[in-house]
This record gives sequence, C-alpha cells and structure tokens, in this order.
Amino acid sequence: MSIDECAVRAVDPERVAATRERLIDLDEAEALADGFKLLGEPNRVRILYALLEAGELCVCDLAATVDVSETTVSHAMRLLKAAGIVRNRRDGRMIYYRLDDAHVRMLLDLSREHLAHSAGDR
Repeated sequence: MSIDECAVRAVDPERVAATRERLIDLDEAEALADGFKLLGEPNRVRILYALLEAGELCVCDLAATVDVSETTVSHAMRLLKAAGIVRNRRDGRMIYYRLDDAHVRMLLDLSREHLAHSAGDR
C-alpha cells in the first residue's frame, strides 16, 4: 500500500456529497488551470512582478527590467492580456501595461508569501 492510500476504506457519504455540491465544475477548473499555466513560465512571472512593483510599464521598459527581448515581452503581454491578467492603455504610439486588478496583485502577493512560508518549513 502506498502512503497516499487510505489505511481503512471508509467513505463518509454525507461529507462527500456536501463537498461535491461546493466543488467547482470541470469547465471552471480548466479555466483556472489555464491561468496557472500562464504563470508556469519564469519570464512571465518576472514581468508580472515588475508590473506589481512599477504599476505600469511599456514593453521596452519591461524588457529592460527583466532582461529579455521586447519580442518575448510582447508575446507574454498578448497571452496575459487575453487571459485578463494585464490590461493596457495607449499614449500616442506607446502602449503601457499594468496588472488588471487587485485580485491579480493579491494572487502574486499570496504566492510569494506562500513560497517564503514553504521555504521556512524545509
């Protein structure tokens, strides 16, 4: 028996039913997983933290900040914008990006806090 298996098979049907009622559906789970996949690339994560710190930056400033090409940043911005993680505004020929809302900021802050907490437990 692996350590992930129950030592005694005893299902609590009431608890299972109550939990299933509150469980997110498969479509929502897939949408969330897709959002987390976007955060699975280190340059995109660094770009998001740059926006968290700066508030708003253009592609060339983001590229200089995270030390990647402007093409890499532009591609990341297209993906992140389509996912509703960042938004942009145009000022003449310049396009400035920022985090979409406070929820994104909270997710980044909590993720970093969790990482620090987890590192302390090791």
